[in-house]
Amino acid sequence: MYKFETFSKEETFNLAYKLAEKLKGGELIALEGDLGAGKTVFVKGLAQGLGIDEPVTSPTFSLIHEYEGRISLFHFDVYRLGSPEEIEELGYEEYFYGPGVTAVEWSDLITSHLPQEYLTVKINRSYCQTRGDMRIITLVPQGAYFENMVKELVADDSLGD
Repeated sequence: MYKFETFSKEETFNLAYKLAEKLKGGELIALEGDLGAGKTVFVKGLAQGLGIDEPVTSPTFSLIHEYEGRISLFHFDVYRLGSPEEIEELGYEEYFYGPGVTAVEWSDLITSHLPQEYLTVKINRSYCQTRGDMRIITLVPQGAYFENMVKELVADDSLGD
């Protein structure tokens, strides 16, 4: 587990942007956090880091948004699924195991369908006495590939920029 603290949407966005620069395609990013925690802001940073210029919005009602960039991004929001099995009707395997990057908001609702290796991003709202609202972003790599990627991210000197 690796923890980061961000004190603005821009800092959350920047962390995701830096992560996206390390992605090669074929990865799944599993996002967890309460409503308003910053999951979509994180995905916006991923998108820009993947070279996607179009506006990114939460696919709350459509369940999936697709974006083209240096690497394709498939953005899922599974909050409104009636059961984990409903993900099967969306042809999820094509996305989860395909060449693009897949970001899944509310991934904890479909854990039985996640691949063996992926990166969990947990975003929790908090408050700092001296700096105000903040986010605690915990990266939990599942597998050696993501463990190495997160170690590289932690070692990145430009994260404070």
